[in-house]
Parts: sequence; C-alpha cells; structure tokens
Amino acid sequence: MAIEGRSDAGGGPIRLGMVGGGQGAFIGAVHRIAARLDGQFQLVAGAFSSDPARSSASGAELGLDPARVYGSFAEMAAREARLKGGIEAVAIVTPNHMHAPVALQFLKRGIHVICDKPLTATLKDAKALAKAAEKAEALFVLTHNYTGYPMVRQAREMVASGALGDIRLVQVEYVQDWLTEAIEASGQKQAAWRTDPAQSGAGGATGDIGTHAFNLASFVTGLELEALAADLQAFVPGRRVDDNGHVLMRFKGGARGMLWCSQVAPGNENCLRLRVYGTKGGLDWAQEEPNHLWYTPFGGEKRLITRGGAGSGAAAARVTRVPPGHPEGYLEGFANIYAEAARAIRAKRDGGAAGPEVVFPGIAEGLQGVAFVDACVRSSARNGAWVGLAL
Repeated sequence: MAIEGRSDAGGGPIRLGMVGGGQGAFIGAVHRIAARLDGQFQLVAGAFSSDPARSSASGAELGLDPARVYGSFAEMAAREARLKGGIEAVAIVTPNHMHAPVALQFLKRGIHVICDKPLTATLKDAKALAKAAEKAEALFVLTHNYTGYPMVRQAREMVASGALGDIRLVQVEYVQDWLTEAIEASGQKQAAWRTDPAQSGAGGATGDIGTHAFNLASFVTGLELEALAADLQAFVPGRRVDDNGHVLMRFKGGARGMLWCSQVAPGNENCLRLRVYGTKGGLDWAQEEPNHLWYTPFGGEKRLITRGGAGSGAAAARVTRVPPGHPEGYLEGFANIYAEAARAIRAKRDGGAAGPEVVFPGIAEGLQGVAFVDACVRSSARNGAWVGLAL
C-alpha cells in the first residue's frame, strides 16, 4: 500500500508505532494519550499483541489501517523501515522481558525508541541494549514519567543552583496497596505479569516502582550511588518476587539515603514522595500533590512553591502547560516526556542536536535502574550486605 523507500523528511507529526499496549493494557493507553496531547505524534502502526488476532482487533479499535497492524514486532520493524512514510519512532509498552528484543529490532533500523521502564528484565539484557543504543543513530527515551513534572524540574533546578547547599540526606518512597492480596492468582492481567519473574525480572516492587523512586532521587539530586544495603520481602505467601523493600543508600561525596518501595501497604494508592536535605535547607515533594513543592531554608520559614506561582523558575516553566491554580498531574507529566522526545527527534530530522534544556531519561538512566534492582536482589540474598552497582 506504500511506496518502498523510507523517508523521514518534512514536517508534520512524528509517525509513531507501538509494540504492546493492546486490549486490556493499562500503560499502552497512557502512552497513547501522552503522545497525542501536544499533537506532536501520530500513531500509524502497531503490533499490539503477540496474538495476531488480538493485535488486529486492537488496531481496529484504534482506527488504524489494517495493513499497518502487525502480528509480530519483527515483521513490523522490517516492513516499517522500508516504507516511504514508515514510522520514525516506536513506543515499547510490553512486559519487561520483551523490552530488549523489541528495542534491538528498531534501533538497528534507525527508528527512535520510546520505552517504558524498567529498561529490561535482566542486567545482562540491559548492558547489551545499552551498547546497541550507544552505537545506533536513533534516540533512546525511557519513560520515567515523574521526571516530567514541573515541580520535579523545579526541585532539580534548586539543588543544582546550590539553594540547599551540600546534599546530606535523601529520603524517597513509592508505596501502594494494590498487591496486598494474591490477586495474580485470580488472573488479574497487570498483577500476573508483574509477579512473574520470567516477565518482570528478579525484582517485583523494586523493579516496578522502586526504579521510579531511585530514578527520581537521582534526577533531582544529581547524586551517584556508591553502594546499597537492601532488605526485600515477599509478604504474600507463594509470591515469587518481592512486594516490599527497604534500601539504605550511600552516595559518592558522603550523602546518605533511604528508599522504601511497597505494594502491600493498605491505605496507599500511589504515594511517591521525595525529601532532600542539605546544609542550607530542604525540599519535600509528593506525587499525589504534584503542583506543590515545599522548601525550607535552614533557620527560615517553610515555604510553598506552586507550579507557575511565585518562586517557580525557568526549568518548571518550560514544561508547564496551564496557568497556576489549574491542576496538572500524571498524564501531563507523562506527556512532557513525549514532548521532550519530540523536540529531540525534530532536531534529528533537521540534522542537529537538541539543546541542553531538552531533558529526558535515556539509556544511561535505564541501565542504572536495572543495576539498582540487581544490587537490591543481591544484597537482600546476602542478608542485607552492602553491595555496589554491577555496571
């Protein structure tokens, strides 16, 4: 249906494909909303399921040309790379164990990759994918979406400016309750693959949400992890991956931190919170109130900085969508990662590079996240011994 001979030239929306994210998938729908929120991407192709019939049905629901809906990601990568008007970027929203094989197929064909976190299910796969991404002409974007929130950008800017002085303490937690019971045994799709180590990797809560917490702390503070000591639990009988984890962290330069991730803490829906303390002051941000950032200079009054309000700086302003007082949240923060990816892809279209203000998590952050999970599992198996990241 299309003329052979790929072309990425010209303006218009970035032509996007998707692997995974078909009927019944949560994160695929989130990615599609985020991708289209600013009109920067147009979904034109997909391999939405490993079952060709389900993939076809999902494509039909989305109104795609049946000729651009594929029964496998390998078929999609090969054909789209040859088409005039083929996809320029692909969103990978499969379970973790499929991230690497899918990404490799598209990277080697020069197609930009936007991949859900964590980067891969295993450290071996993460290292192989990192090498491939570094050699590829295409961009690699990892959707640690919380780095897209304006007040997270504000916190990062304040730390970098020295407003907190030398960082001493980092406290981060990501706490949920949805896996308090063994709902994976009932066939609940999201729980089933996230508690299956063959699909999720060795880390359960650590891989699913602990990586988000670790990435957020690293993004805001700029600190590099030196060593960690982890105590992981699978509280639900029969569960094969952790559903709760406590992690002590030592950062290069002397700062110390603690990370708690749990999916068995009743009363918590999506409680991601970061607190950072330095020699001159502290910051406190909670994802469930994302438009607020609390700042306390040492010896001074606790101050509330609001998104778009007084005291909010340039880093937050460039990813702020609506005037202050109008809530922005999860979908907008997620869309900011896609918007940053679009800026970088358009710069590539024009033969240049995006400016330093364009910030998104990439392959390096992905590798660190998987190494973090690997270190947590190794440490816990050794009764909480201190270990470094095996990068």
